[in-house]
Amino acid sequence: MGRKKGRVYIFDTTLRDGEQSPGFSMSIESKLKFARQLARLKVDAIEAGFPISSPAQFEAVKLIAQQIKGPRILGLARAVDKDIKACWDAVKYSKKPGIHTFISTSPIHMKYKLNKKPDEVVKMAVEAVKYAKSLCDYVEFSAEDATRSEVDFLEEIITKTIEAGATVINIPDTVGYAIPEEFGKLIRILKERISLLDKVILSVHCHNDLGLAVANSLIAIQNGATQVECTINGIGERAGNASLEEIVMALNVRKDFFKKEVKIVTQELYPASRLLTLLTGIPVQPNKAIVGENAFAHESGIHQDGVLKHKLTYEIMTPESVGRSKSHIVLGRHSGRHGVLKRAAELGFKLSKEEVDKIYEKFLEIADKKKQVYDDDLIAIIEETLRQKTRTWFILDYFHILSGNNILPTATVKLRKGDKTFSEAAYGDGPVDAVYKAIDKITKVQPILDDYSLKALSSGKDAMGEVRVILNYKGKRYFGIGASTDIIEASAKAYLNAVNKIILNTEKRSN
Repeated sequence: MGRKKGRVYIFDTTLRDGEQSPGFSMSIESKLKFARQLARLKVDAIEAGFPISSPAQFEAVKLIAQQIKGPRILGLARAVDKDIKACWDAVKYSKKPGIHTFISTSPIHMKYKLNKKPDEVVKMAVEAVKYAKSLCDYVEFSAEDATRSEVDFLEEIITKTIEAGATVINIPDTVGYAIPEEFGKLIRILKERISLLDKVILSVHCHNDLGLAVANSLIAIQNGATQVECTINGIGERAGNASLEEIVMALNVRKDFFKKEVKIVTQELYPASRLLTLLTGIPVQPNKAIVGENAFAHESGIHQDGVLKHKLTYEIMTPESVGRSKSHIVLGRHSGRHGVLKRAAELGFKLSKEEVDKIYEKFLEIADKKKQVYDDDLIAIIEETLRQKTRTWFILDYFHILSGNNILPTATVKLRKGDKTFSEAAYGDGPVDAVYKAIDKITKVQPILDDYSLKALSSGKDAMGEVRVILNYKGKRYFGIGASTDIIEASAKAYLNAVNKIILNTEKRSN
């Protein structure tokens, strides 16, 4: 099968390795929505999930295989028949299905995890690949914990799985143990020893436990790897996976050095990052490369002066090249629906007519409160509206606060649920606490507030504020996000967003 000369394939595992990490789980609807964004990004392959692990995982992979066109759709399977059969039953609806099977190859894993001898592991791997190949033309085999495996054993198991029909061989740094120099050397040695690797795609899957996942992926490419497995925002088990956006932009910006080509639509990178934070409720750190809030920000006077004189002094890529905007074009109360829609599209949002109508209505509310509506304001409005459409059961209709330094803070809150409205009043330690207690009275949910954070989404005294909360309910944590020019309103929306998830989860369990 091999590869095209100079081509590096991008295998996205956000929906499998990324989504299975704590705090990042997504609903079936959310996984499908994100898979659509990955298709717009034009990744070569999407690992949509681990079908055997749960009915929800199976249904999500199946739905993605049925509806997503363009990328290859794969599922993960251990080297056992029931996993492989479940995987095939989920991915077979895709025009380009694939089965990804794996088994541990390091001495420590074989002894303590599998309780198998090396020859038994080779036999299991070969039988798994043969079975998968009988169902599907595209089969990937991964040697789990390859970087702590013996090279001679890797040579044996890789050779035999290729002979059994594997079309992709993956060398994972499963626990993020490798140092770039030794990982590059491992890839080079395997290429030299195993001539059959020239006939297949050689993939790498690096974890970030030592902060070296991207570096290891790039040096693997230098030494002959033809595919990288990575995730948006670098999410994944423990410290995460190699960051897709960092690998792609490194190959693009330093094409003079790597001399490799990827087919990614880089303008969709930032929209993909934003969508992932919306769906999971977990933000990206400000200094994150490519997609972080500060990635294209210049506060130093020297830097500002340099960038104004010539962008390349301190910017090695343009914000526009990754789907961001440094434009200071301002929308206001006199902006029309078309202008708002066009700017939303430029920011990477594909909206239905119904969504546009709701967003424009909210836009006008904000524009009446502010003289200027910036890109970050518009993004907050869009994300808030989309959250309401997909996740909200109770909707904030009205609130009134009575507060001061010499009176007991009191809140009156009205929530809407379908055609019904509910009102309650409560007092608390502060206005936000009072609002939360009133919401608890209406919804009959009384979670514990584990975390509360507030940040400004744009500049100025009338900036949009975004509140993020983490609620603990019966031992499970729920994230909530809310945005508004009013801090208390944003706080109420964030809390209600999380409470709605609790209600939705409780209803699912009772059904």
